[in-house]
Amino acid sequence: MKQLYAIKVAARRSGLTTHAIRIWEKRYRAVVPDRTSTNRRLYSEEEIERLRLLKGLTELGHAISQLAPLSTEKLKSLTVSDSPEKPKPLDFTASIPPEQFVADCIASVKRLEAKNLEDTLNRAAVVLGQAGLLHHVIVPLIQEIGDLWRVGTLKASHEHVATAVIRTFLGNFSRPHSLPESAPRMLVSTPAGQVHELGAVLVAAAATHQGWRVTYLGPSLPSEEIAGAALQDRAKVVCLSIVYPEDDPNIVQELRRLRQFLAAEVIIVAGGRAAPSYLGVLREIKAIVVGDLGSFYEKLDGIRRSPLPEAQHSR
Repeated sequence: MKQLYAIKVAARRSGLTTHAIRIWEKRYRAVVPDRTSTNRRLYSEEEIERLRLLKGLTELGHAISQLAPLSTEKLKSLTVSDSPEKPKPLDFTASIPPEQFVADCIASVKRLEAKNLEDTLNRAAVVLGQAGLLHHVIVPLIQEIGDLWRVGTLKASHEHVATAVIRTFLGNFSRPHSLPESAPRMLVSTPAGQVHELGAVLVAAAATHQGWRVTYLGPSLPSEEIAGAALQDRAKVVCLSIVYPEDDPNIVQELRRLRQFLAAEVIIVAGGRAAPSYLGVLREIKAIVVGDLGSFYEKLDGIRRSPLPEAQHSR
């Protein structure tokens, strides 16, 4: 009969936090533990070894999303053959999967190599084009940075480097080119207290790509500041990214105040990892809630086609 261990033991022996193990299991199915009759996780020696291998390889710069589907034997072979050197320059003539760009970006973030991160994003833009870059590199990269920050693999310094580079890159990427003055206008920000801005930067770039004239206000703005900017800019839409935390009562009040301050015809669009936690107040203020980039594009198309404010507020 095989020996099974509780999650705290698995965490101590693998070097991971219990939170990291749960996320890797839930999101990536990196391991599939046994369960007790009360649904507590139990891990075998093999699964603890697998977790140890995964931890080591992610620290070398590999993305957990790439590693999780691999067999334990393959993970062992990667551990033997890999080294903590910088990612190799990418060959523009080769067929490069988007996952490789994401993995190389994560490796650069972990080593605080801002220039390498920027170079990889530029290569991805050339190889994949604007739409491919946004959907297949930027979105999973932002998600993985968030996951790694939550489980403690990335420190605040890593996130700050990634945010600075991606913000500048997407800011240049999203500069409007030859947009008519009649193009619909949008403001993008995060509510007061929401300091994680990568999702907002992504939204600004994506909306510009769809033909919107976007003003990016930065993170953590009070509702009256957002409403004042919307009035001055004659914005049709205010888009908010809500990422963390999921239980801030101040966010509820900020969202209600924003709706109160905005003109009735201005539409609020909200998304981000924590947005579902505020669904009650978002419905109350008649905000459009989006779950991914595809649904965001779909809602923007609907807003542009809808002639009446009442229809524009519907979900």
